[in-house]
Amino acid sequence: MPLLVENLSKQFGDLWALRDVSFEAADGEVFGIFGTTAAGKSTLLNCIAGHAKPSSGKISLNSLPVKKHDVDFAEPWKPLSSGLFGRKHANASNGQERVDHFRANVAGAGRVTLFDEPFLAIDPSIRGELQSELRNMAVENRIVLFSSSDFEQIAAVCDRVAVIDAGEVHQIGTPREVYEDPSSIAVAAAVGVNNLILARRLTSSTAEMPEFITIDGEHRLFAHPSGIAKLGAINSNVTLAVHPEQLSISFGASFPEDNLLKAVVTGIQFLGPTTLVELDASGLKLEARVFRVVGLNIGDECMIAIPPDRIQVLKN
Repeated sequence: MPLLVENLSKQFGDLWALRDVSFEAADGEVFGIFGTTAAGKSTLLNCIAGHAKPSSGKISLNSLPVKKHDVDFAEPWKPLSSGLFGRKHANASNGQERVDHFRANVAGAGRVTLFDEPFLAIDPSIRGELQSELRNMAVENRIVLFSSSDFEQIAAVCDRVAVIDAGEVHQIGTPREVYEDPSSIAVAAAVGVNNLILARRLTSSTAEMPEFITIDGEHRLFAHPSGIAKLGAINSNVTLAVHPEQLSISFGASFPEDNLLKAVVTGIQFLGPTTLVELDASGLKLEARVFRVVGLNIGDECMIAIPPDRIQVLKN
């Protein structure tokens, strides 16, 4: 039976830390709570764990009010030397302490377990192993809530995720759904690097391929068909969102239907497996993520292709 959170709100004085938060986490599921710093993630987990009293709303498990003993809260890391899980070994590093702390929480976990940023400062070399251990908890028919401000960790661990911003849930879906089809500007900005382009629609709401003109650079862009609600009024601004890895850079021929723009390379950032290329298309600033940079230098002119089916239309 599920863990059900209904219209949960938490107020500190005049500040709403949570407002009408609702979601359901099922048996055998790792459910993600994702948001940037101060989005309300920890407050939400504290309310579910019974460490904080909600201002309003309900939390139930198996259709009954949740009790403290129903939930294990693997709180943010504390040094083992504090006596929480035993003495610190003389040769143990802080990273090893964090690993030991995580595994102690997994070993002692019950029916519902909450994790708040458990992989902070843990080396990537071991993080994958710990993520598998966390997923195995759900396989044992437990309910696992996993909170993080790192979307890559959310994508690696969670079956579904609630995206929280300013104490409100903006979207719930699989990590892939919220990444590829964000429901709002807040979600698009939170889940990863995104080119957010302010634009105005030129065509009618019934057009087969809606056309927009960008405010910066005045480029005409075709986008994938969207619902009328997202398109807004024809004289109103919308935001077009496209991930950097969905832009392609070319010095030669490209498909004309891919929204070709002429641009100048203004920056190149090497990021290990990928490189982020900063571009200026007549005042429209964009970023493209590529695997390799060959024959491309700052100041070079190039063509950018933005496939219409990769552009998401977000109403302002």
